Amino acid sequence: MSAWLPVAPCTPQTCARHTGPVRAPLPAVLRLLAGCAWTLLGVACTLPVRLLPKAPRAWLVRRWARGVPRAFGVRVTARVHPYAQGTGGELIVANHVSWLDIPLVAAVLPGRVLAKSEVGRWPLLGRLAGLGGTLFIDRDRLRALPGAVGTVAEALRSGSRVVAFPEGSTWCGRGSGGVFRPAVFQAAIEAEVPVRPVRITYRAPGAVAFVGDDPLAASLWRVVRAAGLTAEVDVLAPIPAGDHAGTPASGEPGRREPGRRALARTARAAVAGTDRTTTAPGTVVAQTAVASDRANRPAASVHH
Repeated sequence: MSAWLPVAPCTPQTCARHTGPVRAPLPAVLRLLAGCAWTLLGVACTLPVRLLPKAPRAWLVRRWARGVPRAFGVRVTARVHPYAQGTGGELIVANHVSWLDIPLVAAVLPGRVLAKSEVGRWPLLGRLAGLGGTLFIDRDRLRALPGAVGTVAEALRSGSRVVAFPEGSTWCGRGSGGVFRPAVFQAAIEAEVPVRPVRITYRAPGAVAFVGDDPLAASLWRVVRAAGLTAEVDVLAPIPAGDHAGTPASGEPGRREPGRRALARTARAAVAGTDRTTTAPGTVVAQTAVASDRANRPAASVHH
């Protein structure tokens, strides 16, 4: 086990199952074709979009990302905790359940995603991911860790928003999930930028769980077959990294543990919902993207 790559106990056999209502095969196939087509459109447009100025590029990324779950038949509700966003970078950290997590976060907070270095070597997709600003890290070599942290810190200093899934692996969403690995939080401390926790919750998590050696094709089919599938994205209050420059170690008076560990624990508690300071009543629904079968479609709404 490396600092970047813990092992989750979730397996396709025990976690990746849907027991709720299902779509008929034909509507499911149409959803699958629509989702794949929309995804490939985004891949094809990566290079020209990359050449655009920051504001229109972010707008297009959001529009595309919102369309991915919609095309696959997933209803999404996003709630954003109101805050005054600065002009610098920020580290976005979220729990990790599915491949759907990436477009869900990008629909609200598009940024440069951390990915394992193997992705950069994938034919076509790896090249396009690099053009899209993906930050590749070698998660299997501890010697590469300081360099990876430095790369992330430099991106944050430059004003980029960096999106990471610090659990290091996907978890099925049925339990509490994994701990947040502290390495990436060191980058936020060094760059002196806030950490923005994001909580992703799925109804019927077994349908979207993408764990272990589960084939992508099998995961896609479960998603499009699951009727009434919904996802909630809660963008929580930012955590100032400077407040965690080093904190007393629990049970060991006089010793201070690295700030990255305390920061990782604080962010994980926020995502898990055990830190009530991050879920204040001021939370508002920022956007609602509705994508469900007509028979299951409630009215879309935006609450303030």
